Amino acid sequence: MTLLGTLLRNRRAGEVHVAWNQPQLQGPELLSVTSRQFVERGTIPLEHCGRMVGGTNQSPQLAWSPPPAGTAQLLLVVEDTDVPTSKPAVHCLALIDSTVEQLDPGALAAKQPAAGVRICRSTIGRGYQGPGPIKGHGPHHYTFQLFALGGVVDAEAARARPRALLAALDAPVLARGRLIGVYER
Repeated sequence: MTLLGTLLRNRRAGEVHVAWNQPQLQGPELLSVTSRQFVERGTIPLEHCGRMVGGTNQSPQLAWSPPPAGTAQLLLVVEDTDVPTSKPAVHCLALIDSTVEQLDPGALAAKQPAAGVRICRSTIGRGYQGPGPIKGHGPHHYTFQLFALGGVVDAEAARARPRALLAALDAPVLARGRLIGVYER
């Protein structure tokens, strides 16, 4: 597996297609997004990584500054910008009630999400899918992006594939914030 990672070392999705850079997801205000488990561009602890690398796939604690007035719903998108594909891999996509102020560890579990959290499809599966990069590929950056939406995503759109859901969003983005964590094998 290390040989494959070495061969693909220079192939990465990059940030061009990350949700943060999509025109329909731009917002006039910024939210501060933090975690007790890691700092900006710090290492994501093993317990928050995928099972294939020895983790427990438990989503980390996340907190954010209060969203602006008029926020109807929050959208959380977690993407790996370093996968050796043409677009970042979506590791988690969730809709969160606007009254929720933070997520405790494990709140993004597919089978039992926290109150006020609705899990959507991701590239990998449902619920939080922790880091599990190819061994030897180098550091992978996991971008936890939070968008304060001025409208609610309807149930049909919430069932779409991640890229389709993001492209179809028509609710205005009132504010957005992000936190980037790093993991390498």
